[in-house]
Amino acid sequence: MAPIETLADLRRLYGEPSGRARDKVLARLDAHCRRFIGLSPFVLIATADAAGAADVSPRGDAPGFVAAEETRLFIPDRPGNNRLDSLSNILANGRIGLLFLIPGVNETLRVNGRAAIRDDADLKARFAMSGRQPRTVIAVEVEEAFLHCAKAFMRSNLWSPDARVPRSALPTMGEMLHDQIGKGGPVETQAEMERRYAAALY
Repeated sequence: MAPIETLADLRRLYGEPSGRARDKVLARLDAHCRRFIGLSPFVLIATADAAGAADVSPRGDAPGFVAAEETRLFIPDRPGNNRLDSLSNILANGRIGLLFLIPGVNETLRVNGRAAIRDDADLKARFAMSGRQPRTVIAVEVEEAFLHCAKAFMRSNLWSPDARVPRSALPTMGEMLHDQIGKGGPVETQAEMERRYAAALY
């Protein structure tokens, strides 16, 4: 078994993209893209550090929590675990890829561009929730935006109630982390974890 190492080898296997697949890439957010973002409560953020090591991180809030202009996006950075993987990568590299999802919609929206971290007082105030402002806002200069087809969601059946997996199919987060990092002490229950998260969403 040999790895595929050149674009020419890949193209021999897959052929060329259709004209529509090439032509759908926009250099700005048109009305359809902005409407999609306005309905989306969830976005995946892909970044990479200076050496190219990649990371993907989820962000979620009420639909429309990402502010969209024709050539710019603004994403409030809500409280998390303070690893700062995405933010550190933005400082080191600046490239960003976004994948917006809308529950029940099989198509997605992909946006690529350059990101910066902002802490302007007026920008943070714009995204205040429950009386709390985000510490920073990710500002994205849009370079590419395009709709992605429904095939992945059709194959996965992701939005179907029949595809839902009961939470009991996995150990609790506390149990899994206890096994992975081996620290002693009582194991946090799922209910305890969710109460702790709920108190620090904003």
